[in-house]
Amino acid sequence: MKRIFVLCVISLFTLSSLASIASAGTPGNRQAHQRARIHDGVKNGDLLPREARRLAIEQRHIQKTKKRMRADDGKLDPAERARLDKMQDRASRHIFRAKHNGRAR
Repeated sequence: MKRIFVLCVISLFTLSSLASIASAGTPGNRQAHQRARIHDGVKNGDLLPREARRLAIEQRHIQKTKKRMRADDGKLDPAERARLDKMQDRASRHIFRAKHNGRAR
């Protein structure tokens, strides 16, 4: 019985890992992940409200830029995708630095 329980738990972890790997390539996933990081930082007290507000504004700016890029033909060309990736990289650094700057609620 104990062995069956352990196998079930292991299979659940494996399935959840596979699901996260499969969804890693979906569009918008990076943005959702960064918003979750901001939310977790507020919940844990690592981010001050002012820092979280600034980071959320940055995420909204990226989303608006993406919408403007898609407005023409509904698609992103490689240059536009590279620009968005660069913006997300910068935002990710900002989130990390804000969460690890030693200020806490």
